[in-house]
Amino acid sequence: MHFLVTAGPTREPIDPVRFLSNRSSGKMGYALAEAALAAGHTVTLVSGPVALTAPEGLTFVPVETAQEMYDAVATRIHDAGVAIFCAAVADYRVASIAEEKIKKSADELTLRLVQNPDILGSARSVFGFGGLLVGFAAETNDLARHALDKLRRKKCDLIVANDVSRRDIAFDCDFNEVSLFFADGTREDLPFLTKHEIAAALIGRIVALAPQERQ
Repeated sequence: MHFLVTAGPTREPIDPVRFLSNRSSGKMGYALAEAALAAGHTVTLVSGPVALTAPEGLTFVPVETAQEMYDAVATRIHDAGVAIFCAAVADYRVASIAEEKIKKSADELTLRLVQNPDILGSARSVFGFGGLLVGFAAETNDLARHALDKLRRKKCDLIVANDVSRRDIAFDCDFNEVSLFFADGTREDLPFLTKHEIAAALIGRIVALAPQERQ
């Protein structure tokens, strides 16, 4: 089976030296790519800028901005039977990137932000993807409510949700603790484990969900 995995953050430039981003290390997405490879699957990894080395044996597509990730996914998703959107994509970018470094002058600086394209939300409605669709929900409150809402709105088969307000899991950590919300209404909680252990468990669940013809 062919897996498309997105990982890491995106960087949205403000001027030639500054950007908007987030705390994603890419470790969960890279662990998923490695687990899919170890299980004998074909993998395409679309990654934002991270301090990680891409595993050997997969197709690696480095990107920087949300628009670049959107374009990379749009051109590759139809080769995949499973798409796992693990990247922490910036929701907004600056409306106008300064051509030169912004100098410190006034006491305040106002940036006008505009929405980035919704990659996960485009999988079904824009890209016409008919395979198994997995999204991630990084939440700081009401985890189940937000995850279920995302599951429905994005037409996913599975949402993997975690509490990113915790300091011992998720961003910048080697460990995670996640809840799986399936399209049939069931939920499964995976305990505190390394991200590689979580990834192996997730790939197993995903393969079990995929109809034989997708494999």
